Order: sequence, then C-alpha cells, then structure tokens
Amino acid sequence: MEFSTLTLMSILIFTFFPPSSQDPNDQSCLSKLYQSIRDPHHNLMNWTEPNFANPCSGFLSNLIGATCNNGRIYKLSLPNLSLQGSISPYISNCTNLQSLDLSNNSLTGRIPTELQYLVNLAVLKLSNNHLSDVIPPSLSMCAYLNVIDLHDNALTGTIPPQLGTLVRLSVFDVSNNKLSGPVPASLGNRTGSLPRFNVSSFSGNKNLYGYPLGPMKSNELSVVAIVGIGLGSGLLSLMLSFTVVCVWLRVTDQKMAAEQEGKISHLMPDY
Repeated sequence: MEFSTLTLMSILIFTFFPPSSQDPNDQSCLSKLYQSIRDPHHNLMNWTEPNFANPCSGFLSNLIGATCNNGRIYKLSLPNLSLQGSISPYISNCTNLQSLDLSNNSLTGRIPTELQYLVNLAVLKLSNNHLSDVIPPSLSMCAYLNVIDLHDNALTGTIPPQLGTLVRLSVFDVSNNKLSGPVPASLGNRTGSLPRFNVSSFSGNKNLYGYPLGPMKSNELSVVAIVGIGLGSGLLSLMLSFTVVCVWLRVTDQKMAAEQEGKISHLMPDY
C-alpha cells in the first residue's frame, strides 16, 4: 500500500512538474547576452554562470526577466533597467523565444540579423534605446511577428518592404528615428483585412515620405519661389540704380553751384 502511494505521488509530480531537459542553446543564448550588455545598477543580480546552466526549473525560471515553458526560455522581458552595451547575435540560440522586450534601456549597435532564426517570435520591443544601422529585412522570416516596436532609436536607411508580408503584424512603430525613403505600400497602404498603420507609426523621420505621410519634399525651388526671387532681385537692382543716380545728380549740382559761386566772387570789385 505504501509502495502504491509513493508511486502515485511520483506520477503526479512528473505529470504536473515534468523534469526540464535543459537546452544548451538556451544556456549559450543567455550567457552571451549577459556578456554583451552592461548592468550598471546591478538589476540582473542572479544572472550568473551557474544559473545559465539551469535557467529553467519546471515552469519557473531562475533568472530575473526570464519566463520558461516546458524547460525552455520563451520570454525575455528586461525593460527599464538602464542596460548598456549591445544585443548579442547569440540571442538567436533561444529558439523557443516568443517575446523579447529590451525597451527603455541604453543599448547601442545594430539589431542583429540573426533574429530571423527566432521562428516563434511574436513580440519584438526594442524602443527607446540608441540602436543604429538599418532595420534588418530578415525580420520578415519571423512569420509569427505580431508586434514590432522600434521607436525612438537612431535607425537609418529605408523601411524594408518585406515586413509588409507579415500578415499577423498588428503593431508597427518606427517613429522618431533617422529613416529615409518611401514608406512601403505594403505597410502604409495595406489592403483587405490587414491592420493599417497611421502617421504615428512613421512620424519623426525627417526624410521619410509617402502615405500616410506627406509627399517627398523637393530640394529644388518652386516656380513661385524662383519668380519671387527674380522680381525681388530686379526691384533691388532698380532701387540701387536710382539711388546711385540721385547721389550723382546731387554731387553734380553741388559742384556746379560751387563753380558758379567762384565765378561771381571773381567778377565783384574789391572795396
């Protein structure tokens, strides 16, 4: 009877808390990420090598900001921690990752193209950092992406039109960067049942244009401006010429008056 009870308890334990088979890829992912960032306020106190070796225990995680599912890391949420450094390309080793939130930190460098290997990724939040370089077109390989939030960085180049192929994409924000070129029609003017993105998704990029933003700003002067400049220049030239003539006439009159006065004085007798 006692043996049966122990057996039943064991079955229940393994049913509800299955033994987690730790994946070496998760260990590499977390370890390399921690090596690539700086944590000046020591918010990630338990991000240590021993915990990287066993980041998940059942349904729980040993690491701050990490969430596990079936013994694998499936969510990393590390916003507002004043983290510095860059995003390690080895983050792609967390192949079960569904949500990555590194927003509101001070991260620099590029967005790793290796994110394309996170085929289960649904949420990507990297806003309010100092990320630069281009938006990787390879993000379109993450077919389940629902959220792409990259606002308030220093991203350059054009918006990859490939991102418009993400049919699940419902939140897209690249505002307040240094992007240029046209807004892809696949994102700015989506058709059918696909969610559409308004001006707020693209604003704050000086050289970005196209619907829903305004048309491209021409660097050439308009016809009205050219005519105005021509008329203004002609009027200014006329005024200068008139002023010169007036001054010349005045000087000439004064000279002639002086000569006449000299002649009169010469003809008058001395007393």
